[in-house]
Amino acid sequence: MDVNAAVAAAAAIAGVLTGVIAMLAFRWSEREQKRPTRTSLHTDPVLPPGVDTVLSVLRSSAVVLDEADAVVKASSAAYALGLVRGGKLAVEPMLQMARDTRRDGEIRQVELDLPRRGTGRGEALAVSARVAPLGSRLVLLLVEDLTEARRIEAVRRDFVANVSHELKTPVGALSLLSEAVMDASDDPEAVERFAGRMQIEATRLTNLVQELIDLSRVQNDDPLEDAEPVRVDELVAEAIDRCRHQAGTKQITMAAGGTADLHVWGNRGQLAAALGNLVENAVNYSPARTRVGIAARRVSGSGGDMIELAVTDQGIGISDKDKERIFERFYRVDPARSRATGGTGLGLAIVKHVVASHGGEVTVWSAQGQGSTFTLRLQEAGVARDRAQQHPDLDEEDAQTTASALSPDSTAYETLPAPEVLP
Repeated sequence: MDVNAAVAAAAAIAGVLTGVIAMLAFRWSEREQKRPTRTSLHTDPVLPPGVDTVLSVLRSSAVVLDEADAVVKASSAAYALGLVRGGKLAVEPMLQMARDTRRDGEIRQVELDLPRRGTGRGEALAVSARVAPLGSRLVLLLVEDLTEARRIEAVRRDFVANVSHELKTPVGALSLLSEAVMDASDDPEAVERFAGRMQIEATRLTNLVQELIDLSRVQNDDPLEDAEPVRVDELVAEAIDRCRHQAGTKQITMAAGGTADLHVWGNRGQLAAALGNLVENAVNYSPARTRVGIAARRVSGSGGDMIELAVTDQGIGISDKDKERIFERFYRVDPARSRATGGTGLGLAIVKHVVASHGGEVTVWSAQGQGSTFTLRLQEAGVARDRAQQHPDLDEEDAQTTASALSPDSTAYETLPAPEVLP
């Protein structure tokens, strides 16, 4: 009987211990469930009905704070911008705005510059923050990223300033020259000299306006809407013809070579303008009795075969600090030489936009005193041969004409053996 009593006592003690352990586990589970997590911060039931749905469709970063400044809900964009960290609003000016709005119920708005997370280079995010009461206890913070809008506005402002400056120079020169012509009306030689200068300035003004139109067109148009297979040989021949006079004046040899019968996919007019600008720059920035080469070749890419067009010169070269800016509008490596050649500083900007809109890229290799090589990489028209019958401009007769124009026997061109000339 004593044994039975001992067993009963032991069973009672085990039951009590099991109950205590179960109660402790239940309390611990409740405590863990109440602990705030990133997921619970996104969807908390204290939000008024429908607010969660409205906030999910807003483009702005949204943060909802309770009366203790704890984050009730925050969008993913708010975390990405670094507004919320550890369940708290991490931007002190916004937190102060939320407290003021909670106190008096007034809507507040401010623009702030926030440091980018993880850069350490002083770069800032421009944001617009708007705080409004949400019900009786909550405060809603909406943050709009203005960084890209400010960048575009700065580019537009600089562009307008640069255009005004570039137009002012030839217009002012024309005004002064016209006065000089009037004052020298009785001197035929002076009138002829001033009239020649006026023609130069008028040509420069015309070129500037035309390149502004071209730049606007390549920025606004989608070249792939009217895309077609374009013969690279034709683009090279047209670029050389465009610069034949300038090259002849400076006794510069124009050399075309590389792989023949290649095709790229895109807008023929824009591609011709881009390559023509590169060849024209090469001629303008090369000394007399040098060589400018245009080479084409097929290379393998991650998305299929690509066509590389390289324009090489033996000109003044480009310094490392200038390489980062040469594709900016109106930027010139040598302003004095640009004035002498009539350059507008828009040619490479047009090249950059054309190539980017065609899904390609443009790169530059250069060394001061050794020349430069600009390389266009564009998508190959892999179906060009299959579509030849649908495009009369790609028929056999035109192919023979282009091959004849680029033949080594032509006096205008020499064979350039070199995709290997590429750096």
